[in-house]
This record gives sequence, structure tokens and C-alpha cells, in this order.
Amino acid sequence: QPYSPCMEGQAYSDMPGPGPSALGRAAALARLLHQDCQQLLELFKERESFHFEHIPAGDRLVTIALCPEAPTSTEQVGHVRSALSRCLEMLECVIVREVEEMGEELEGEYETARKTVKDRLGHLLHSTGVLLENGEGFCPPSPEFQCTQVEGSGSFAGKLWTYKVLLELIHWTDSATHALHLLHSEREEVPEEQEL
Repeated sequence: QPYSPCMEGQAYSDMPGPGPSALGRAAALARLLHQDCQQLLELFKERESFHFEHIPAGDRLVTIALCPEAPTSTEQVGHVRSALSRCLEMLECVIVREVEEMGEELEGEYETARKTVKDRLGHLLHSTGVLLENGEGFCPPSPEFQCTQVEGSGSFAGKLWTYKVLLELIHWTDSATHALHLLHSEREEVPEEQEL
């Protein structure tokens, strides 16, 4: 069942409004994370023996419906953050499944890249949470994703699901990059307008 949140998380109402530099850093982190996710997918495909390119894309694992008809750039960041939060939960399920399948936590290039993606995604979620001033852009929290919700069973089904999760990460980190860049551009213009 595709997940359709508006927004997750709690309001950071007690935090001061961030400046353009904080937004710039968040946008740069999103770009870096997007590249990390692309690299992780390539490492995953190299590790597996079958070709994922021939598998139909199918429905998205993570879908979000924008709450307002014309969302502001801040609300867009909030919606993307919600999707990334669900992606992190799914990635954590991927890690649990892969460790169980291997019988231990390996330390190869793929596992290192996977840890980097997980850590940076967590940092991006924290950074974007701080950027959403006074809870703006937040919708009610959604239920946490359970690993038992993964469709199918067996080795092939697990690998296919992992592949789809990695595609979601690439899609939503790209969306985060664009949303944060837009918000950064808008907030940079405010001081100039005030000087006129």
C-alpha cells in the first residue's frame, strides 16, 4: 500500500528562524546525499547477479499528496521531508533484512556507502526540521513504517524491494535538493527587498 503522508515530525517552535546560510548548507547536503544514493544503487546493482533495468517500475513506494492546492516553498520542503522520513524507515528495514540474510554485518564498499546514506539522511531530516519555522509546513504525524509491511518474501522479493527503496531515495533526495534551493532563493531575496 503506497504511503501518502502530508507531513511528519514535531514542530520546532522554540528555535529561532534560520538564515540563508543554514538553508544553503541543507541544500548542499541534499545534493551530496542525492549523489550518495546514486552511488549506493550502482554498488547494489554490481553486487547482484541479475539486471534490474528489465524490471517494470511499478507504483511508487512513497507518494505524498500536497495538503494545499498551491503549496508554498516552505510547505514543499515539509512534504519532501515527510517522504524522506519514510524513506529512512524503509532503509532501516533494508539494513535489517540484509544483515539477517548475510548472517552478520559486513564491511564492504556497499555497506560503507549504505551507512553514509543512512547517517546523512538522518542529518538532513534534522536540518530540514529546524528550517521549518514554528511548525510551518508540518501536517499530523503518520504511523511509523513497519518492516512487516514489506511485500513478498524470499531472496528475490527482498532484493527487488531494496532496489525500489533505493530508487525512492534517489527520487526524493533530488526533490529535496530542488525544494531547498527554491526556499533558499526566496529567503535570500528578503533582505534586498527590505533595503528598498
